[in-house]
Amino acid sequence: MNFHYKHFTTEQIIPILIVILAAFVFRTAGRNIIDRLVRRAVRADRYETKADERKREDTIISILHTTLSFILWVIVALTILSILQVNVAGLLAGAGVFGVVIGLGAQNTIKDFLAGIFILAENQYRVGDIVTLSGGTTGTVGTSGVVEDITLRITKLRDQTGTLSVVRNGEASIITNRTFQFSAVVVDVTVSFDSDLHEAEEIINQVGIDMLADEQWKSQIIEPIRYLRTEDFVENGAVVRCYGKVKPASQWDVAGDFRRRLTVALKDTAVSFAMPQREIHEAAALKTAKKH
Repeated sequence: MNFHYKHFTTEQIIPILIVILAAFVFRTAGRNIIDRLVRRAVRADRYETKADERKREDTIISILHTTLSFILWVIVALTILSILQVNVAGLLAGAGVFGVVIGLGAQNTIKDFLAGIFILAENQYRVGDIVTLSGGTTGTVGTSGVVEDITLRITKLRDQTGTLSVVRNGEASIITNRTFQFSAVVVDVTVSFDSDLHEAEEIINQVGIDMLADEQWKSQIIEPIRYLRTEDFVENGAVVRCYGKVKPASQWDVAGDFRRRLTVALKDTAVSFAMPQREIHEAAALKTAKKH
């Protein structure tokens, strides 16, 4: 339907101007409310920088602003058409059929966007975290790697081989974050049965304290590695578990140096690593044969 200026009347123009003005006022007020709500709702993490927190908030605010504007201007357009005495019901019926077709095709994309909003709002993982994303078509084992980038639709993961994997945010139903807030260092040491476990505990704890005092590691260690418990018995010795807390993603480097230091510290002590042992028993018949 074509409209010409001569068809407009004062009774139509004034309501249209009021609707447009009200839309601008409502959009401004709505944006301010969204800003305040998001700033309060987004949970800050104590290991997250202010810049990271601000980035998450700005991303969520941006998408909510866009959504608000879209809905608002659709309402304004329909209201203006109604003022101009256009058959809005007929237009909505046609748009409804078209919308169903588009919606069916875009439902996965909408799912991804919603999942992306929750990932950012709840701080499920951040750029630099080491995560495993499982579920859906990603498989039961999941896709693991360092998070290189997060958008509202996808997450990019880089594994140790350098392979980049792109996972849709709505695809992962199970998220395993290995570097959220802190990481745990778990080192199992197998010592021989004739070792002094009390001395082993003292040496392990001292190595952990020495690492905490070291300039190289003190900024990475939250709780020093210590003797936790005797975890298990195996055929050649007792398994001693050592445990500590470190900054995210530093657990492998700290654990490697802890093993090196512990190996040096256990030399010339009553504690020794368990070595594989085999006992060979000769059959009685073989012994008898040798005697003859």
